[in-house]
Amino acid sequence: MFALPWTYLALLSLGYSMALLYGHLSWLAVLSFALLLVAGFAVRQQQIPIGRYLGHGLFIVLTVALAVHWLPGFYNGRAINPQRFTDDAVSFAMYLNQDKPLIGFWLLLACPWIVGRRSLRLSVYATALGLTVSAVLALGGALLLGVISWAPKWPDQAWLWVLNNLLLVTLVEEALFRGYIQGGLSRHFKHLPHGENLALLLASLLFGLVHLGAGWQWVLLASLAGLGYGLAYRFGGLGAAIATHFGLNLLHFGLFTYPMLAG
Repeated sequence: MFALPWTYLALLSLGYSMALLYGHLSWLAVLSFALLLVAGFAVRQQQIPIGRYLGHGLFIVLTVALAVHWLPGFYNGRAINPQRFTDDAVSFAMYLNQDKPLIGFWLLLACPWIVGRRSLRLSVYATALGLTVSAVLALGGALLLGVISWAPKWPDQAWLWVLNNLLLVTLVEEALFRGYIQGGLSRHFKHLPHGENLALLLASLLFGLVHLGAGWQWVLLASLAGLGYGLAYRFGGLGAAIATHFGLNLLHFGLFTYPMLAG
């Protein structure tokens, strides 16, 4: 039996509270909560094996729907109005989403094994390794492809961006892609000679594919960044993956064109 990861749940609760301050919910959101409860019950029960598979299937469908804001009842507040952080950047706006964080809550409550607990020293080393790999591959690749340039800055809205990116974006995405997908595939492939490597590669590719809407360059760059996040998770657990992902995003935001150069 796994102990619940209270630290991550507390951080996610803080981020969710911040999101609630900027938006509001309607009674239709009850549908999403109810379906997530059904999925969680199905996954946690032990009497009906096929029920667990059905529960995971329902969760995956809900994950897609929540991530693309298809489910009703959520009115995500806009925290940063459209603006250019540098003259050569595309316009950027930021919303504090109330639907997407539910993915993280479900994962931490229904699948606490995703945390992959490691010692603090190992997590720090894994973060350093993962961040180095991600920065060289992803930021270096972005510079070579000409989608970003050197642009140090710290706008007035930076601290709001930091809180949102850490609590409502990075934590949720790493719980899903590294904890649930990479961790789940590692458990499934544990009898294969290179099962953990295969799990890491597949999770990274899937992470890249969800960026398809931004163009092939971002699919490639996100996949490369995912390799670093995956290494951090493999050797340092979920905390290292979150720190690596957030660290790369912070480097991108503070030192380079954000989110990308205007066409």
